[in-house]
Amino acid sequence: MKKIVLALTAVAAMTGAASAADLAARPYTKAPVAVAPVPSWTGCYIAAGGGGAMTNNDHNTFLTATGAAVDQNTTSGARGWLATVQGGCDYQFAGNWLVGAFADYDFMDVRGDINVPAVGPFTGSQKQDWQWAVGARVGYLVLPQLLTYVSGGYTQAHWKDTDLSFPLGGIGATFTVPGGTKGGWFIGTGDEYALTSFLPGLFWKTEYRYSEFDRVNVPLNVAAAAGGGTTAGSVTEKFREHSVRSELVYRFNWAGPVVAKY
Repeated sequence: MKKIVLALTAVAAMTGAASAADLAARPYTKAPVAVAPVPSWTGCYIAAGGGGAMTNNDHNTFLTATGAAVDQNTTSGARGWLATVQGGCDYQFAGNWLVGAFADYDFMDVRGDINVPAVGPFTGSQKQDWQWAVGARVGYLVLPQLLTYVSGGYTQAHWKDTDLSFPLGGIGATFTVPGGTKGGWFIGTGDEYALTSFLPGLFWKTEYRYSEFDRVNVPLNVAAAAGGGTTAGSVTEKFREHSVRSELVYRFNWAGPVVAKY
């Protein structure tokens, strides 16, 4: 019996060794490498910055006595600066596409001379002092941190009263072109870049914008200094504006990733 047990033990040992030898070595597998979460552009933001604007005013003058246009397509130019504040929200979809809505307000000092030769060589300084806009934009993420976009919407701007006087010294304001608020539309294009290496949520945006305002007729009034109370004619005005603005943007949601990919 002892011999049988020893024989069986030896056979079992040899079988186990053969089975272990037949097993293939376990293949080496690398641990998955985590890809950094991609932040989403979906969310709201505030922005502030400044820039410059250039305005052309195409105008004609009509005299009250005849009603005829006496100036044909006279153009006056204005130049100046703007400071702007903005707020808006964006939504990222279909991978790299983005849509958003925004509103902004511009504090402005854009001024230039306007001449009304119909009533004599009278000149005044016309000034635009503020503007606001509401609109939408559509953009594409060229890189995860770089957005390029187009924008458009409605805008209103305000011009102050313009006193006209004879260019030679000694004569005060003789006529006044009333200011007022004029509405219109705008289109624009720009880029926005993430500066998150400096501060999470910080971006830099630069935009070119073209605005065009409705054609309006405003009275050409006799100034108070020259007696006042009467209207010498009217001025038809059409404003077109080019502006470039650069802003720092802060996005409230930038710490929130989309989904980590492995």
